[in-house]
Amino acid sequence: MLDKFKDECGVFGIFGHPEAANMSYLGLYALQHRGQESAGIAASDSVQVRVSRAMGYVADVFDSETLAALPGTLAIGHVRYSTAGESRLSNAQPFLIDCVHGQISICHNGNLVNADELRSELTRQGSIFQSSSDTEVVLHLYARSKAPSIEEAVIESVSQVQGAFSFLMLSRNHLIAVRDPHGFRPLALGRLGDAYVVCSETCAMDLIGAAYVRDVEPGEVLVISADGMRSIKPFPPAPLAHCVFEHVYFARPDSYVFGQSVNEVRTNLGRILAREQPVDADVVVPVPDSGVCAAMGFHEGSGIPLRMGLIRNHYVGRTFIQPQASIRHFGVKVKLNPVRSILDGKRVVLVDDSIVRGTTSRKIVKMVRAAGAREVHVRISCPPTISPCFYGVDTPVRSELIGATHTIEEIRGYLDADSIGYLSLEGMMSAVGTGRKGYCSSCYTGVYPVEFPRDEKTYLQLALKLDKVEPVVS
Repeated sequence: MLDKFKDECGVFGIFGHPEAANMSYLGLYALQHRGQESAGIAASDSVQVRVSRAMGYVADVFDSETLAALPGTLAIGHVRYSTAGESRLSNAQPFLIDCVHGQISICHNGNLVNADELRSELTRQGSIFQSSSDTEVVLHLYARSKAPSIEEAVIESVSQVQGAFSFLMLSRNHLIAVRDPHGFRPLALGRLGDAYVVCSETCAMDLIGAAYVRDVEPGEVLVISADGMRSIKPFPPAPLAHCVFEHVYFARPDSYVFGQSVNEVRTNLGRILAREQPVDADVVVPVPDSGVCAAMGFHEGSGIPLRMGLIRNHYVGRTFIQPQASIRHFGVKVKLNPVRSILDGKRVVLVDDSIVRGTTSRKIVKMVRAAGAREVHVRISCPPTISPCFYGVDTPVRSELIGATHTIEEIRGYLDADSIGYLSLEGMMSAVGTGRKGYCSSCYTGVYPVEFPRDEKTYLQLALKLDKVEPVVS
């Protein structure tokens, strides 16, 4: 229902814990927001690596019997939303192979922009692929490596890929974490007693009682074994390009990503938005759940009271049966319901984190008006989204991004709002606290820090001409 960028993927790994698979299950449960299509865990008892994966939510995929079949003290896990490859079981991760280097399992958060080129070359050389996922390319490169050790074979294989990647790899006796030199996707290191934990967000550590130690550094390879942990930095230095949308929307507000509290950054976005886009109004209403932190900041920055004027139904599954009789805005109403006592007769500020196509925002504005709001002012805690992402986020083509194809006034008219205000790029980066340094903002600027093969069909989204776009009708 929600007209948002799709969450990418989440990874979790643990080394040196007697209940490694159970801990991974809990870690993935905390990372469920990062991917809802499939879930999987690979575990090793130092004799054999076993894997279990299936389509669906973590709680649906695993039960006590499934987890009991994954013995061992080291494990990795994955929740997936497909950003590269189709939505099917063969693409669910972790992947597992057995090759000259022994068993190796891998899971990945990100997107490899040269995967198609590498895949074509490997296929010409005789490789047979079992999935359409870009992650499998790394396994084929690994299997072909003639390096004398597992860690050297890992470094050789990942050195050939480009783009955004936070990898976790599991052998019979090693847990290996790899982060791309630009640091696009988050990856954090923690400790749980004597065990090591590596995961996409710190909220996964909180659930199992692990302590955050530091981020895995961009360009770092961490090799964890019975001998302890070793840090290797085999990549040449590259400009940092942390994904700023992690702070805007993706990460859970109780997490720390890129060394910063998501809650604090998100609240700062709202505070600055209130200064940049002020409005005379009676009540600030967040669009739940992702708009809550920014709405709190807008309330603090403006002094306008904050009320929960939209209530979200958290118990709606991925699908629901729609009645044959037409119900206006049914898809939105089944998940959001306005509180008339808060909205009736009021000048309302609706605060949300982003607008992608604008279709859901339009329906929400109409719902709020139908609940009696006298005025509806929309405020968005990021700049207009004008470009697709190619670094591990499933985004619409550029022609479907309303911020790329229409003026601010046209967007306001389409939403039927009394006013609309976006946070500026400078304001967003100020909230992050680093200026424009160290962050990727390509979805707001169209400037991409890592080049990709523009002739490949995967990346033809950028070539779509905006003059072919039909104007929206308000």
